[in-house]
Amino acid sequence: MMKLTNKTKFDVCVASHFGMCFGVKAAIAKTKKLASHTPITILGELAHNDTVIKKLENLGAKKSNLEDHNAKTPNVIITAHGTSDTQRKKWADNGYIVTDTTCPLVHKAHNALKTLILAEYTPVLIGKPEHVEVRGLAGDFPQTQIILNIQDIDKLNIKNNKIGIISQTTQQIDHVNSLLSEIKQKYPNAKVKYIDTVCSPTKERQTALVDLCNKSEIIIVVGGKNSNNTAQLAQKCRNLGCVAYHVQSPNDIKPTWFTGYKKVGITAGTSTPDEDVENIKRKLLQIATA
Repeated sequence: MMKLTNKTKFDVCVASHFGMCFGVKAAIAKTKKLASHTPITILGELAHNDTVIKKLENLGAKKSNLEDHNAKTPNVIITAHGTSDTQRKKWADNGYIVTDTTCPLVHKAHNALKTLILAEYTPVLIGKPEHVEVRGLAGDFPQTQIILNIQDIDKLNIKNNKIGIISQTTQQIDHVNSLLSEIKQKYPNAKVKYIDTVCSPTKERQTALVDLCNKSEIIIVVGGKNSNNTAQLAQKCRNLGCVAYHVQSPNDIKPTWFTGYKKVGITAGTSTPDEDVENIKRKLLQIATA
C-alpha cells in the first residue's frame, strides 16, 4: 500500500492487476497503424472507453453500426469484441476491405461454441444478450440460448439431454460457476459439458480485486459506463462488502465519498487505458492531502 504523509485523510492502494488487457491494446495499435495512412471506419466501439474513442476520432476514424453494412470509407474495422462470420461476409460481399481486430480469446469462445454444437449439445451461452460480443458469438448459431441469471434457466429448452455451456469472456467466474451448478441441479440426468471461456485478464482482475477489497474500505473502479467488465468489477466489490463507485474521469469523483474512510483502493476494467487510472489516482491524492 502506498503511504502518503501523516497529514493524509486516507491511504491509496492500486490493484495488482488492472486496466487494459492485451486484446484491446493490440486492437487499438492495429487500428491506429491503419488509420495513420488510410481512412477507416470502426464498426461499433473498439473499446468501451471514451478516452480511446476520442483519440481514434482525432486520427480521423469514422464510426458505423456493425449491422448497417454501410460505411463512409472502403476500410472497416471489426472491434476486439468480435462478430459472427455472417457479419464479416456481408461486409466483404458489399465491397469493403475488412480488418479484424477480434481478441484471440474471443475467437477461442467462438471455436468453443462451434465445437459444442458440432457435438450435438444444446448450446447455452452465459452473458448479456445485448452485448456486442454475445451477439457475435450467437450470430452464426441461432439455436444458442442466452442466459444471464438464475431465472433465465427456467426458460431453457433442452431437447436432447445434452447441454453445452460457454460464457461471455468478461463474466465473473463465480457467477458463471453458480449458474453452471444450478443447471446441473435442474437437469440431473443431462450430460453437461462446460468449456471455460472467461478470459485470463478478466480472471486476474477479479482475483486481484478480492485482495484489494481485503485492504480497502472503498474502491474506485475506473472504466467506461458501458463497459461490461468494469461494471462487473464494481458489483463484485459490493458483493465483497466494499463501497464501490464506477467512474470514467476525475470529474465523476466527489470528495464527500471518502468521509470517514482510511483506505481507498483503485482498479480498472480491461478497456481502461493506464492514463485514465493515473488521472484518477492523482485526483484521489489531491483529495487525500487537501
